[in-house]
Amino acid sequence: MAIELYDVGLIVIGLTLLGVAVLPLLIADRPVSLPVFFVAFGALVFWLPIVPAPDPLEQGVLTEHFAELVVIVALMGVGLKLDRPPGLRAWASTWRLLAITMPLSIAGAALLGWWLVGFLVPTAILLGAAIAPTDPVLASEVQVEEPGEGGTDDEPSETRFALTSEAGLNDGLAFPFTNLAIAIALVGLAPGNWLGEWLLVDVGYRIGLGTLLGIVFGAVLARLIFASAPETRIAQSVQGLEAIAGTLLVYGLTEVVGGYGFVAVFVAALTIRHYERDHEYNESLHRTAELAEQTLMALLMVFFGGAIVGGLLGPLTLEGLLAALAIVFLVRPLAGVVGLAGFDLPWRERGAIAFFGIRGIGSFYYLAHGLNEAAFADADLLWAVVGTIVLVSVVLHGVAATPVMNRLH
Repeated sequence: MAIELYDVGLIVIGLTLLGVAVLPLLIADRPVSLPVFFVAFGALVFWLPIVPAPDPLEQGVLTEHFAELVVIVALMGVGLKLDRPPGLRAWASTWRLLAITMPLSIAGAALLGWWLVGFLVPTAILLGAAIAPTDPVLASEVQVEEPGEGGTDDEPSETRFALTSEAGLNDGLAFPFTNLAIAIALVGLAPGNWLGEWLLVDVGYRIGLGTLLGIVFGAVLARLIFASAPETRIAQSVQGLEAIAGTLLVYGLTEVVGGYGFVAVFVAALTIRHYERDHEYNESLHRTAELAEQTLMALLMVFFGGAIVGGLLGPLTLEGLLAALAIVFLVRPLAGVVGLAGFDLPWRERGAIAFFGIRGIGSFYYLAHGLNEAAFADADLLWAVVGTIVLVSVVLHGVAATPVMNRLH
């Protein structure tokens, strides 16, 4: 009897969704995170000679758009749970991580890619851009868990707040560096060919427009969401669905007019969160966004496990492995320490923030996007290096998150 791939797919999706529902209860307070299970499950499923393993190089467009969807849903969830109003002093740790740590991490990764691995300059820059976004969704133990945690009076949660807010913004701010790599790959290394347009459009215009539209769209959505409480049974049954609808609308509209959709989604979520800070409906919005985020993350990690057994890491060289390990164990931690130097926070908390530079879904998106927009040399090796970074990060940070956070708090 022939086995239908469709039926196998239903079984895999069903088991994945069951894992999303059941595993958090089984591994609570244990030194392991959900993504580790889903990567292992995906490796097992696609190792069997039934389902062809996914290939992000061959399926570049599908990889880009699936990762894109996961990122924008995660950004809405992150923004909806941050209770601290944005400000220069209140978000000081975030600004340090964005202005100092992220550029240093990009430069360090690019330098390793060029010097150690042997990548050409555009490919090395794309490596730096791909590892720029951090991803607390892959180790939820280190992020703010729900609305109300991490406020200005909640000092023990500064570590969680810094990591969560950093991830919310650097997922969008990595775009200019990805576009820089694309521009150099298309028109050459000479700054006269790309510098002016890159600074004016990719850095200034698109970030500014994304921020502005995020505020505007967020305010409009907040008025619609909080205008009236759901009273009918049907309305109550879909409480929180506005979070997903708003995510797709804000992202799509912003991208249509040329702004950075990632920035707009996160800013819109913050705007919604602070429109009615004490409204109980914030919990429904957060729960719905988090459920969608965890579901999509699980599916993507299953495909990642499948890509690994399908040969994603096959082109990895010794130099590529050393570069990947150096990025996880040296580049991000050192850049984090430099970025937080002098910040009014105990050294152990600064060390935790510097250490948990988790790489994951955003890295997949930016790498797939860059390779879809221009031709880069050694694309297979680049995927192998980034895949190794994400795999090491998922395992290392997933195992370390619970004991480290318990010790801190």
